[in-house]
Amino acid sequence: MGLDFSHCDAHWSYSGFHRFRCKIAKEIGIDLDSMEGFDGEISWDKIIDPIQPLLNHSDCDGELTPEECRKVAPRLRELVKDWPDNDYDKHKAIELAKGMELAASRNENLEFR
Repeated sequence: MGLDFSHCDAHWSYSGFHRFRCKIAKEIGIDLDSMEGFDGEISWDKIIDPIQPLLNHSDCDGELTPEECRKVAPRLRELVKDWPDNDYDKHKAIELAKGMELAASRNENLEFR
């Protein structure tokens, strides 16, 4: 049980995906748990970063549009590039970025399943 995506084999448990997104948020200088929707009160309107659609998203369903995928994928790659090569989240993030790129190239939504 956990979170899967269309267009790729990236997979996290729900709690693992939350931890992954906390790590990503930390890379851009925010505490995810202080944000609206994560027990916090800081508005997502204050976050101007291409990774925002991935961070401010349901952790169990929904989708990213092709336009969002085109913005999120390169930013995701950039944010994880310096993580250790043996980091599970880094490998899955790269897989997820590939899935986003594939979905965008087909002009399809990337689905969270």
